[in-house]
Amino acid sequence: MKGDTIFFEFGLALAVILLVCAVCGSLARYVGQPRVVGEMIAGVSLGPSLFGRFFPDAQQQVFPDDLMSTIYVLSQLGLVIFMFTIGLEFDTSLLKQKAKAGVAVSVAGLAAPMLLGALVAIPLVAQGGQFFSSQVPLPVAMFILGAALATTAFPMLARILQERRLGATPLGTLALSAGAVDDAVAWLFLAVVLAIVSGNVLVAITAVVGGLIYVVVMITFGRRALNLAASHFPRVNDATLICVLVLIVVAALYTNTVGIHSIFGGFVLGIAMPRKHQLNERLRAKIQPAVKALLLPLFFVYSGLNTELGLVNTPTLWAVAALVFVASVLAKGVACYTAARACKVPRREAMAIGSLMNARGLMELILLNIVLSAGLITPTLFTILVLMAIVTTLMASPLFNYFYGRFLPADHEADRKVVKPTATFELPAAGAATSHRRNDDAEAVNHR
Repeated sequence: MKGDTIFFEFGLALAVILLVCAVCGSLARYVGQPRVVGEMIAGVSLGPSLFGRFFPDAQQQVFPDDLMSTIYVLSQLGLVIFMFTIGLEFDTSLLKQKAKAGVAVSVAGLAAPMLLGALVAIPLVAQGGQFFSSQVPLPVAMFILGAALATTAFPMLARILQERRLGATPLGTLALSAGAVDDAVAWLFLAVVLAIVSGNVLVAITAVVGGLIYVVVMITFGRRALNLAASHFPRVNDATLICVLVLIVVAALYTNTVGIHSIFGGFVLGIAMPRKHQLNERLRAKIQPAVKALLLPLFFVYSGLNTELGLVNTPTLWAVAALVFVASVLAKGVACYTAARACKVPRREAMAIGSLMNARGLMELILLNIVLSAGLITPTLFTILVLMAIVTTLMASPLFNYFYGRFLPADHEADRKVVKPTATFELPAAGAATSHRRNDDAEAVNHR
């Protein structure tokens, strides 16, 4: 029967996806990388770049064309729920702390990528339909590439800081607030661009106005209603979980209907959830493990099936890939470091912020899949940008450890209130180099 055949095909594909993602994720953790790095590589490995290249028949049997729509739908559902859990973790009070440095790093992390992305897009658009769809005008291409360079792997950034117990420190506050603002604005740019590309001004207006109304309603009346509900139903039983899942789906359907991607609905709903109750922690404990273990791997593989490294097969294309990579590092890592230093952030912390902000991770793959499915970029540019996302994500943790993590004391506790020391450092008269290094250490300790 047809139903049995579809079930067998999907079951086989799911088993392969979960197994390969689990192995690659564990290997990534073993070598000191976040699990998401291994899952990104697993997705590319199962696509035409590796599995399909050496075992094309087997790859076609595991991932037949008629199965792609099922994988896509489930992966999008996983993304919506995952973004809801990210919203649960996002503390809006972070935006009020370290305001000056946070604004500076956020502006640098947006302005530099938009500028460099616009400059890099000009020669790419001139190549006809090789990188962007021939129907995409130059201004839209500039915004797309700028948004791609401006994206930060906010979930991974938060996870690294959480694992290091740095979330409540000035460094953690600055990085989290700047990353959140940059991602929010980049996604807003993308939403407007997608609405404009539709060719209907009314669609663009509906997307912007509908999105703003949704945000305002959710953070005002919606938050109050959710707080009231949480005070009456603090436990997360089956009924509560079903109600929350229904709310997530309704929020995603609304934003999708007004012309904004469905993940915005889940993310804003998560931000609006109560902060004074234990409901958030319990919801995250119930939802996040299943989503990360079951549904997110489907998204990584769906992205990998659209990534074909063989498309980057000429010196010119590899030169374009190198140009995009250099632009991405300059636009985020270097620009955010420079902005932090301009606000008198200690050198090591500024380097750590630049390293974290430069990672793209899952957020980049989400953005790229949206513009690819909309027909705005070609598989060639998609592959180049996926490569950039993987490499910049691979760089983040080692660079963070090199510039900052290895200097942390073993008994570091981020939740400890740090009091500025009253005594000054006594520097030995050993030489200028030693003196400068001690000064930098003292500056970093005082800032933490």
